[in-house]
Amino acid sequence: MNPETSTPASQSIAAPIAEVTVYTNQALVTRRGMVSLTGSERELIVSGLPLTLQTESLRAKVSGSVPVKLVGVRTEKVFASETFAKRIVQLGQQIRQLEEQQRYLRDLLRSVGLQRDFVRGLGEKSVERYSGLNSPDKISLNEIKEFLDFLGQQHGEYAKTIAQREKEQQEIDRQLEALRQQRQQMVQPAYKETLSSYKIVVSVELANPVDFELEVAYLVNRAIWTAVYDLRTSSASKRVNLRYLAEVRQKTGEDWMGVALKLSTAKPALTTMPPKLKPWYIDSLDATPAPALELREDTDFAELEALLADETDAVKKQNVVETQKVVSSLGSVVTFCVDGGCNIPADAAAHKVVIFSQDYPCRTEYVAVPRLFSFAYLEATVKNSVLGATLLPGKANIFRNNTLVGTTQLEQVAPGEEFKLNLGVDEGLKVERELVEREVELIGNYRRTTYGYRLVVTNLRDRATTIRVIEQLPVSRNEQIKVHLKSTNPPIGLGKMGQLEWLLALQRQSRGKHKRELYYQFTVEHPADLTVVSLDI
Repeated sequence: MNPETSTPASQSIAAPIAEVTVYTNQALVTRRGMVSLTGSERELIVSGLPLTLQTESLRAKVSGSVPVKLVGVRTEKVFASETFAKRIVQLGQQIRQLEEQQRYLRDLLRSVGLQRDFVRGLGEKSVERYSGLNSPDKISLNEIKEFLDFLGQQHGEYAKTIAQREKEQQEIDRQLEALRQQRQQMVQPAYKETLSSYKIVVSVELANPVDFELEVAYLVNRAIWTAVYDLRTSSASKRVNLRYLAEVRQKTGEDWMGVALKLSTAKPALTTMPPKLKPWYIDSLDATPAPALELREDTDFAELEALLADETDAVKKQNVVETQKVVSSLGSVVTFCVDGGCNIPADAAAHKVVIFSQDYPCRTEYVAVPRLFSFAYLEATVKNSVLGATLLPGKANIFRNNTLVGTTQLEQVAPGEEFKLNLGVDEGLKVERELVEREVELIGNYRRTTYGYRLVVTNLRDRATTIRVIEQLPVSRNEQIKVHLKSTNPPIGLGKMGQLEWLLALQRQSRGKHKRELYYQFTVEHPADLTVVSLDI
């Protein structure tokens, strides 16, 4: 019992966090604690709650063998003036201690510096005295050597001491600067507010001693979760392993340690009344635009959301919690329940939890665009199970043969829907493109240029495959410039925006028909005095 928050009619309750449901921009925190009352208490107090708590979202309930009447629940703000004053005093003491050490080191450096200068001067005078041919003192070479060794040893020891003390002085200067900045921040009015907290006061009515469980729940800001994926495939498999993860970050002011975690796409309602519609105005295009709505944004939470834009976090070391899949959906709302206790500190760092890992059937196809690249790209078409979970929008890391080949942004995929994955370049298929014909004709006032291309597609792999080859004809934006497809081999029709597309079956390299040759021809006609731009051949 806390004497500061408890009276004969009140009792302070320890109610640790038991469950957390994270939404797209906030979280619902549920605390539970066992209560033993004598019958005289009228208020139960839960202290130390963060300022991110939304007071209008507060809920409370009791459960036990004996009914307990809940009268009301409210929040009160607690200003930590005493804690603030103690911290200011502690900072002052630490600064004074470091300043004393700083003065001591300064005096010590001055003293050692004088000793070093004396030894240096003694050496210079000795060199002048004994280096002359007519030196008044008779001294042997061994004595000179011993004297020089003594000077060198003393000078080296003093230099070493000075370097060590200067390093200590730099460290003290750094610590002093940090403490002074911290003290300067603490004297700002806004800082004192951050040391405050909320307490929940639950009013009850009872006549006899009773034991029961108290549960309080509230919404907090500065919490966010996003879906991320690891997609893995291999050259020998026709399945894709999808690892569905959630990346949770929070800066709510309280750590979530050992909690039952839920992840939801719902938007929690804060009121018991249905929402009211506002007038829906429309106007003409030339009407004066209404002033933009002023958006209120929590600066700290905006910084937290900005962290999610770091895209190469595939190589970052992050906390990953293995879980089992428990999925529920209602309409467009999806909720994932994470089994086991999860630890999500309030450090704004990314903490990953694995929702589930599952294999999906896929169809693979090679795609080549010879005009841009001489190798083929591998694409996979994956189908989500009809009874599977909705795949929410999120970044996906793509691994092929245990090698990270890239990242992509996965759009929302409902159960039963298909989605495509680009699995990168496959050098087992080679595509060559060559301009074999370019002929210019003048017909009256018109110029006609004929182009012919030959494509050679070679399968270098040890198994048969299919490939889609896409070529491109120029598309005219000027009615005086005409582009005509003259011939193709094998024959195909001209697609939208000047595209040509062949679907080829190639045998493995050790057999025949592992190489196919394609050809197409087209003409560009225009007035002879007209200059055509962007015709890059």
